[in-house]
Amino acid sequence: MTIKDLEYFAILAKEKHFGQASILAGVSQPALSIQIKKLEAELGVCLFERSNKQVVLSSEGETLLQRAELILQQVCDFRTCAKSFADPYQGQLILGAFPTLAPYLFPQVLDELNHSYPEMKFFIKEEKTEQLLAMLKQGKVDAAFIALPHEDKSLDSEFIFSEEFLFAAPANYSEKLPSELSNQDLKGRELMLLDEGHCFRDQALEFCSLNHLQERNDFRASSLETLRQMVAAGLGLTLMPKCAEDDSGKIQYIPFTAPAPQRDIALFWRKTSPKAEIFREIADELKSVLKN
Repeated sequence: MTIKDLEYFAILAKEKHFGQASILAGVSQPALSIQIKKLEAELGVCLFERSNKQVVLSSEGETLLQRAELILQQVCDFRTCAKSFADPYQGQLILGAFPTLAPYLFPQVLDELNHSYPEMKFFIKEEKTEQLLAMLKQGKVDAAFIALPHEDKSLDSEFIFSEEFLFAAPANYSEKLPSELSNQDLKGRELMLLDEGHCFRDQALEFCSLNHLQERNDFRASSLETLRQMVAAGLGLTLMPKCAEDDSGKIQYIPFTAPAPQRDIALFWRKTSPKAEIFREIADELKSVLKN
């Protein structure tokens, strides 16, 4: 069994079609089929269930694919590490962030990163936290901004910044609101929140449970921008991270009295990454940039 065999296995598992997989693998379809059969014979396991129309992973194949992907990622890290000995500050880095942070954070930091690391090319990915963590472990992103707390023995992290939450109400809201909101000001109110899968929703729900607020059951937004437009139209109230605050004049953003709700953001990367020291440098630089 060779690394190439595992690559063929992973490609076919993704494409589920010998013809398409052979093109990506750079071999003929018969050659790919022969190599997969040899691998199955060596392992003594049927990796795929085949029919005239499709190729489907067997249950054994599903389990072994996870191991194969880990091995291939380690091989990729090995090769990247070898290349980094020549110049660790060259190549590409893929940075990820979740949707309630990415559109506000990346415009602030990418120019600075491009200036500080001119020989690197930065790419960005925006995904919900769960998918982002999976991509990070699979090597599909190199580092990712994740809200704390999050513990994973396979990952290292560095705290970057804290960001407070603001209460967002229509500018023409019928009730006169104070310049700062206390727990007593919040009781009994209903908030519009994001849909399932957003970490900001989980943070908002925790805040609601502690302060006797309710979630509106007739609406859930897919993005902060949707929430913003609903508030601007006078259709409800919500929480917003400070980075999403705008100056349109259609919404009043009100801070909370101490201790104000907030989220803590850290940069995460794989412990095995050959770029680990660079990520620590980037984290230190971003702390300074985002403090200003």
